[in-house]
Amino acid sequence: MKKSISFTIPCLFMLSCLFVSCAKDTGNNSDPTNARAKYLGKWSVSEVWTKLSYEVTISADPNSESGVFIYNFANTGSSGTPAGALISGTTITLDPDQTIGEGWIVNGGGIYSNSKIIWNYTINDGATRIDATATYTKQ
Repeated sequence: MKKSISFTIPCLFMLSCLFVSCAKDTGNNSDPTNARAKYLGKWSVSEVWTKLSYEVTISADPNSESGVFIYNFANTGSSGTPAGALISGTTITLDPDQTIGEGWIVNGGGIYSNSKIIWNYTINDGATRIDATATYTKQ
């Protein structure tokens, strides 16, 4: 009986270690540079307030692990100052109160799902504030 118990305890310990090592990691240890990878590239934009369709390019900010630049945000032109934003999982948030285009101040963010970003943001040209929505579809 003594041999059976001394053999059973180490076996149970090894089995429990096996189950623990196979458990799904639910911690948030994801690499932020990989989290933003799905955002990078060319996007087709359908904007509700202007009823325009155009393209934007999202590229990685080399000075930030979770930052990106959005060229042609709000159809300001791809050679203009890009809008800066931060990625956190499925959320992209514009840097607050930044100026793009012809002096437009933009704020807001979007949610990524199924290769699309649904945006809600504001544009203020100094005289008028516009509440805008847009859908970005990955090309």
